[in-house]
Amino acid sequence: MKKKRLRGRVEKVIKPPVPTEPEKAEISVDEAEDLYKEIRIENVVTDENGQKAALKPGAEVDVVIEADSSATIKKPA
Repeated sequence: MKKKRLRGRVEKVIKPPVPTEPEKAEISVDEAEDLYKEIRIENVVTDENGQKAALKPGAEVDVVIEADSSATIKKPA
């Protein structure tokens, strides 16, 4: 398994326009290109015991990209 960890911050929490839709967290990824810095995800995180929680605006977060080794190629030196 290959992975990369990026730092980010929850910029805002977006309430759904329809109550049946999930709340979203907008996260700004520090190392991303300017045009692609923000991502939006469902605002649900879980701990090691499966307890659910929501992210707060301003929270520092890690964004982890993981890929199976078979999905990667060796980078030239």
